[in-house]
Amino acid sequence: MIYSMTGFATATAELDAGSLAVEIRAVNHRYLDIQVRVPDELRTLESPLREAIAARLARGKVECRVSFAARQSGQNPAQLNQALLRQLVQWSGEVRAVLPEARGLSVADVLRWNGVLESAALPADTLSTTVLELLQQTLREFSAAREREGGKLKSFLLQRVEQIEALCGAVAPRIPSAVAAYEEKLTARLRQAIQNSDDERLRQEISLFASKIDVDEELSRLRAHLAEMKRVLEKGGAAGKRLDFLMQELHREANTLGAKSVDAEVSRASMEMKLLIEQMREQIQNIE
Repeated sequence: MIYSMTGFATATAELDAGSLAVEIRAVNHRYLDIQVRVPDELRTLESPLREAIAARLARGKVECRVSFAARQSGQNPAQLNQALLRQLVQWSGEVRAVLPEARGLSVADVLRWNGVLESAALPADTLSTTVLELLQQTLREFSAAREREGGKLKSFLLQRVEQIEALCGAVAPRIPSAVAAYEEKLTARLRQAIQNSDDERLRQEISLFASKIDVDEELSRLRAHLAEMKRVLEKGGAAGKRLDFLMQELHREANTLGAKSVDAEVSRASMEMKLLIEQMREQIQNIE
């Protein structure tokens, strides 16, 4: 399968102690960059979470977030952190001693202060297993989302490949007649300019120049690169870097085709090819 580097998935579990959620989101990136955000009480899970994600992904900037919303009960209500509360009072007094016009802290300000309200300790031991199970569920959903998006990208790219192949097929029959017509026109002009030239030498020079404007090799290489692109897409896996390299090769051949062209239709086909290649290059940046 072809996988997109962008995706999002989340899984939740309702426990006696509260609601637990694991979320994964990713965007395209040159390498694999994993960021794990967990509550302080679950810091020991950072490494297992990172390893589990790295085992499933090859590239992308990935953020894994674990959150826990404790369920408050009448038996274990939140408590004020008295030490922090006294510290806030002291800080407020010191600030207002220097800046008399400064506004004092309101009750709402104090209650919003991080750490002022203390809840029961997070049950880390009982949550660890659940977090890892939720991660696997999230990764399955995440992979499915990336696969669906990758399928769309694959279809998009194969459509462009077929269009470029059609352009190659339309260009190829025009090449011999275009080269012959250009050779005849150039011969006539040179004969007018050089009345006493050696006809044999003139034919040799014209033939040499005609070979330089013949684009059969460029068309052959274009077809070869397109065939390789279809093979890579059908094989699947982490194909983004290889496809990006093929885009460079396709652009080089399409550009040379336009530079060597002596026919308006061939020039137009070269331009169309480059537009299609650029469209593919943009989408390939999202492929793993």
